[in-house]
Amino acid sequence: MHTLIDRTHRVIGLACRAILYTTLTVMFLILSANVALRYAMGTSLSWASELPELLFPWLIMSGVVIAAQHGSHIAVVILTQRMGGARRWVLAAGAVLVAAMYLGLCWAALPLFEIAGDEYTPILHVPGSVTVGCLMGGFVLLAVTTLLQVPAILRDTAGDAGDTDHPGDAAGLSSQAPA
Repeated sequence: MHTLIDRTHRVIGLACRAILYTTLTVMFLILSANVALRYAMGTSLSWASELPELLFPWLIMSGVVIAAQHGSHIAVVILTQRMGGARRWVLAAGAVLVAAMYLGLCWAALPLFEIAGDEYTPILHVPGSVTVGCLMGGFVLLAVTTLLQVPAILRDTAGDAGDTDHPGDAAGLSSQAPA
């Protein structure tokens, strides 16, 4: 089961990095080309402002999921650091609650997904459901990422985790060293 969790964690990270790097590169190239065209020829690409708007949510959600995998978020740990042995159970319950909230957000966005499917961008004619679907997919990945951390939290001991800010870091889930 540990290898399944690691593989799932790795696949989600690779997919999010691919989306992150691709969207960032495409947005940079499009915006650079548009700026160059404006200065060189006094004209611009009509779709050059629309495509980055469509790609931006993908960039953000992939970055949020990667940040969640590495524990790069704001956490208030003053209470949980003083809990002793109960700490891991409280953190595990909190992780399950957070995952449920992400899934709740996904469920709440479902009516928006259907409504946005009827709205199209003016130039590229892309349905608005693409953006809402990105958010829904991001919420699901955040829920999965959070649930994947629960076994590591439960394996953690109160003494080992007392000096770390994130339960995933103490359990070895964070593979990225600070620069």
